[in-house]
Amino acid sequence: MSLLPLEDIPGPLPASTAGPTTAPVPFRLPAAARLATKVLTLLPLLLIVVWAAVDWRAMYEGTARLASADPWWLLAAFFFTCLGWGTAALVRQGAVPDRLPTGLLIASQFAAGAANHALPASIGAHAVTLRFLQGQGIPLPRATASLALYSLVRPIAKTLVLLVFLISFPETLRFGQLAPRGWSFLLAVGGLATALATFTVLLCAVRRLRSPVLRCVRTALTDVRQLHTMPSRILALWGGAAAAPVLQATVIFAVGASLGMPLSWAQVVLAFLAASTAVGAVPAPGGIGPVDAATVFTMVAFGAPMDLATASVIGYRVLTVWVPLLPGALMLSALVHRKVL
Repeated sequence: MSLLPLEDIPGPLPASTAGPTTAPVPFRLPAAARLATKVLTLLPLLLIVVWAAVDWRAMYEGTARLASADPWWLLAAFFFTCLGWGTAALVRQGAVPDRLPTGLLIASQFAAGAANHALPASIGAHAVTLRFLQGQGIPLPRATASLALYSLVRPIAKTLVLLVFLISFPETLRFGQLAPRGWSFLLAVGGLATALATFTVLLCAVRRLRSPVLRCVRTALTDVRQLHTMPSRILALWGGAAAAPVLQATVIFAVGASLGMPLSWAQVVLAFLAASTAVGAVPAPGGIGPVDAATVFTMVAFGAPMDLATASVIGYRVLTVWVPLLPGALMLSALVHRKVL
């Protein structure tokens, strides 16, 4: 017989209803999403390889010609190229009322330059900027409206700058030789009228297109009214849009000066403005091709030797496309990887 008080013996432990304690399982993206992220990260580098395979001769010839150029003028051309990225960021900031982070904005425009040279009609740059604006909390309609405002202000500002140069240098630049005549003029007017008529017909006939377009227009008008009550945004938008083509033309002038091209700065600026205004609407990646040919033509019309004009434009493309293309693609991949885009 036991002397222990049996009534004091504790009963069996209560059964656990929660099951065994385990560490929380970390969230993982589905396999398809992880694969898509890797593809988006590596896509810019793949586009560079394809571009190099297609256009390797121009890159090689331009680089070889620049090897014998004046290095100080080339350094100046590279400096103005860098200013161009800051100017693009300035115009993007001027197109939205919200304050954007300066560092990330410049990085996104540097990355957008790589995307812009891979897709036609600035689609790549607009896509990168749209993702960046959405990442900063700007709703899709307002972000889209800012892209439309950016696309509208740039040609208007370029045309105004062109008119200023024509008025300032009426005799030196002999612009009358470059004015379209006859069938060229009729073709230009016909193309513009056809584009406007096509857009109007689509807007009236397709209901699904009409609603988002009208909503985008209303949002854009609201933002335009708000932006033009902010002096800092007006200066950034219009000042940056006017400075951008002048900086691009200055890069061409600096490259030409390094090779000994006899044209003045004003002549090169007007040649580029006239060329990019005339054929800038052609949907080529980054304007490469039509704008290059038209710029060479205008500089030759102003008295530049054909070989120097061609080499200057090739050198300009090397500095503005090929030199920053790999760093821009790496920046684009980094921004995608960090989910900034």
